[in-house]
Amino acid sequence: MSSKKAVVLISGGLDSTTALAMARSEGYACYTISFDYGQRHKVELLAAELTSKAMGALEHKVIHLDLRTIGGSALTDDSIAVPEQETQGIPVTYVPARNTVFLSIALGWAEVLGAEDIFIGVNAVDFSGYPDCRPDYIAAYETMANLATRVGAEGGKLRIRTPLIDLSKAQIIQKGLALGVDYGLTVSCYQANIKGEACGKCDSCRLRRTGFEQAGIADPTRYFS
Repeated sequence: MSSKKAVVLISGGLDSTTALAMARSEGYACYTISFDYGQRHKVELLAAELTSKAMGALEHKVIHLDLRTIGGSALTDDSIAVPEQETQGIPVTYVPARNTVFLSIALGWAEVLGAEDIFIGVNAVDFSGYPDCRPDYIAAYETMANLATRVGAEGGKLRIRTPLIDLSKAQIIQKGLALGVDYGLTVSCYQANIKGEACGKCDSCRLRRTGFEQAGIADPTRYFS
């Protein structure tokens, strides 16, 4: 077993599964973490479990939160519709402070495990306008993490790894396929049904479909419409 440990945030989607594959390819013993946070597309949790197992993670945790108590997003408030047309600016599918909350819990687990690397599949090229996917946010969070933890205080170095941050969706897909990712197991849609079938209309579906088209790869996504 590798002595290098990494905590990998996975959602069951295309990007996070590729990030997991890349961490594994670098020789990390991978520990995956997902969040049941009240999202309307809970089927992604099953996809996260399947992809974690398929990519050889040593342990997979599901953390239960209830971000519906604060709402503010189409993913956590059923009164806000998921947009099916392209929008400008920060979309209503942005979940307030989500990556900050998720990274903080992953950081805690990394300390317990003795892992100095946390992988997250954020992307600043084909991203949907989320402020917590930007490189400057990740850099700031890493600085904070090293100030806030025992490992940082004792001279170690925690790293927030973002291997996809400068890649297009097509490049991400090509990387993943080269590393053996089965994208048929992944779910990206914001309003996927219980069978994991995608709407084909939301921002996430559009980005995914375009990525496969640009990569020249057949899209394995199952659509319900």
